[in-house]
Amino acid sequence: MEEHIENNTSTDTLDIQSINQKIKEESQFIALLKAEMGKVIIGQLDMVDSLLIGLLSNGHILLEGVPGLAKTLAINTLSKVVDVEFSRIQFTPDLLPADLLGTMIYNQKKEDFTIKKGPIFSNFILADEINRAPAKVQSALLEAMQERQITIGDETFKLPEPFLVLATQNPVEQEGTYPLPEAQMDRFMLKVVLDYPKKEEEKLIIRHNISSQSFPKPNPIINPQQIIKAREIVRSVYLDEKIEQYIVDIVNATREPGEYGMEKLAPLISFGGSPRASISLALASKAYAFIHQRGYVIPEDVRAVCDDVLRHRIGLTYEAEAENISVEKIIKHILNKVEVP
Repeated sequence: MEEHIENNTSTDTLDIQSINQKIKEESQFIALLKAEMGKVIIGQLDMVDSLLIGLLSNGHILLEGVPGLAKTLAINTLSKVVDVEFSRIQFTPDLLPADLLGTMIYNQKKEDFTIKKGPIFSNFILADEINRAPAKVQSALLEAMQERQITIGDETFKLPEPFLVLATQNPVEQEGTYPLPEAQMDRFMLKVVLDYPKKEEEKLIIRHNISSQSFPKPNPIINPQQIIKAREIVRSVYLDEKIEQYIVDIVNATREPGEYGMEKLAPLISFGGSPRASISLALASKAYAFIHQRGYVIPEDVRAVCDDVLRHRIGLTYEAEAENISVEKIIKHILNKVEVP
């Protein structure tokens, strides 16, 4: 019996070693991709990592930050580096769902309706300032994100693969905006909040933009087929049962903080993460391990992606807002309290 257990353990170790070796080989393109993006994007390394996590785990991303932090530039650069079809849609209050999805046009010669596809039929969609469009347009986009298909008239069309929505949101102006409802925010795998660059980085940004030389253009590094293959490899990253339990405990602590000795958090949280949060946390952790050329997930991977995965999935009460307690503070408290495997 003991010999059988030892054999199983050694087999598991060999499997993890072979996965680790495979991931090291297959993730070589990440360094090239980052270097190519670094030609255009100065600093914002966490944002670049988050974009890659969303890309590799087939999850949509919401970028929030004040104007001028290179949100649009980063997404545009990523589309050039991956060599995919890219559509930029500027969301405005007068935008209609048909402007996004497409519509049926009557052809007088044929006496029939023909379908004109909208800009959503691309690999990468930049939904610029998503909170400026009314609820009808937002829900049309979010349905496409979830179902990965569009229905125009009687016909249903599959969206191209890979399909990735990168939405930007400006937190400064509230006038003339339609904030995304919490339930719809859940469709985004990650919500990335951007901060101002460091002083040294800002100096480089100035030099970069006022230089007499032409602005650098990124070169394609990978194609869509390679991304689809990389996504399959990311799913093969080993996730131990103890790490699985750790993820479940973190998400469950956002719903029932009292069970984990955090009774003080209960009056501050109006609702916690859904099962989609657990799935996203597991997938994002695998993608983070892949980016760091590792074939297995460690607790630090989970902790690294926790803020981006959970910040838009935890509702704050008026009490929390009155006490100036942010979602990030609550997540930090949960990570400090939940037992690490």
